[in-house]
Amino acid sequence: MGPIRGSRKKKKVDQNVVAASEFQPLECWWDGFSQRITGQSKSKGVVKFESFFKFSGKTFSYICSLVKEDMMARSSTFRYSNGKPVCLNDQVAIALRRLSSGDSLCSIGECFGMNQSTVSHITWRFVEVMEERGLHHLSWPKEQGEIEEVKSKFEKIRGLPNCCGAIDITHIMMTLPTTDSSDDIWLDGERNCSMILQAIVDPDMRFRNIITGWPGSMSDDIVLRSSGFFKMSEEGDCLNGEKLVLSEGTEVREYIVGDSGFPLLPWLLTPYKGRGLWEHESEFNKRISATQMVAQRALVRLKEMCKIIQGVMWKPDKNKLPRIILVCCILHNIVIDMEDEVQDEMPSSRHHEPGYLQQICESAADDMAFHLREKLSLYFAGKLSR
Repeated sequence: MGPIRGSRKKKKVDQNVVAASEFQPLECWWDGFSQRITGQSKSKGVVKFESFFKFSGKTFSYICSLVKEDMMARSSTFRYSNGKPVCLNDQVAIALRRLSSGDSLCSIGECFGMNQSTVSHITWRFVEVMEERGLHHLSWPKEQGEIEEVKSKFEKIRGLPNCCGAIDITHIMMTLPTTDSSDDIWLDGERNCSMILQAIVDPDMRFRNIITGWPGSMSDDIVLRSSGFFKMSEEGDCLNGEKLVLSEGTEVREYIVGDSGFPLLPWLLTPYKGRGLWEHESEFNKRISATQMVAQRALVRLKEMCKIIQGVMWKPDKNKLPRIILVCCILHNIVIDMEDEVQDEMPSSRHHEPGYLQQICESAADDMAFHLREKLSLYFAGKLSR
């Protein structure tokens, strides 16, 4: 996953607190909640649930069910400014609003009627719980039927056979304290302070593997080589399914696709570089680019849904930020797993980090991968057959 650290101990749940604070039916709760935060009557209907949270009601209810036990264990410690306890639905609403809107702790505190310290503690508690309770929504396909479905869907995009994922990297921009002597390591190629998120996605734009926490100064190549996924793929513990056999005995193992910022490896196919390419090389690049676009669109949607990581974060805790990013990725996947119609309303074409130039990997191509790419490009040109 990456340099995401932190241990969490389970708390014993006070059943009396749980019984006294059960969340209300969603519709009844939302009617009262929306009136409280807007000061408007129900008849004016000034706030739509989906636009406020970037989730539908069914997804909100599912998230509440995931975190209920652990969140309620500390419910008595969270109170509004008037001393009233914060119920489960309110806690989840506050955390989701913080993550989805990116609004400051101060503005959210004013909106919800509590001090910003309480907003911060509720949000962080939610992140801790979701990291534990929701992690099963972010995993590499384990069942053979599942991975075959992934490969089939990828092949339908632009005909790439045996493809298991698309990889891309984005930068989470930050403003760091001027007294931080380690600022330079966080400066990326565009001279922004940033933290890196590397993601491998499936054809449904679901995150299957991520690594985050590394400083923006690291190249895409180095981030990849520092990941557990790289080690597992190199050692044959991942992307080790059935091989595809082309004519002349050429075998194509399972692989993922990336852009020119990544190295060409037997399990990672990237485009041909340079100008004056042969026709079959240009055609191969088009297929790779169209398939890898799935990862770009996933990162666009992630940042649109969780705007806390879309803009420039103001002096974040660099130890907590990787875990916040992870939970944002989990929430993104939950929306997909719940078949939430809200995802269809999000943009899917705008680039996830405008202003950043395409990186070019300087590592020498792996000889085996070089020949494999050539065989595949000729296969697509009709000069080889299965």
